Amino acid sequence: MILTLVRFHLPEPMSLEEAARRFALSAPKYLGLAGLVRKHYVRSDDGLAVGGVYLWKDRASAEACYAGEWRDRVRILYGVEPEISWFESPVGVDNVTHELI
Repeated sequence: MILTLVRFHLPEPMSLEEAARRFALSAPKYLGLAGLVRKHYVRSDDGLAVGGVYLWKDRASAEACYAGEWRDRVRILYGVEPEISWFESPVGVDNVTHELI
């Protein structure tokens, strides 16, 4: 599996309330997205960075998501370019289902 950390470095801090509002508006777009296993939205303590941690079935699915329309939407919503860090995730622990992935 592939794990990505996507961050947007903001010029002004975003409050936790504003982040939660924006994240809730965009979350439905990710339901049923091809190749996406899980996404968690994140906000730094100082509010100057927001983004998400994504777990993907494969890199091709992630690259397809991060191309074109997604990147344009990020620029419009946050006014910045996203920073994407890529990781391979060969083993995972799920304490909800009590499974090793």
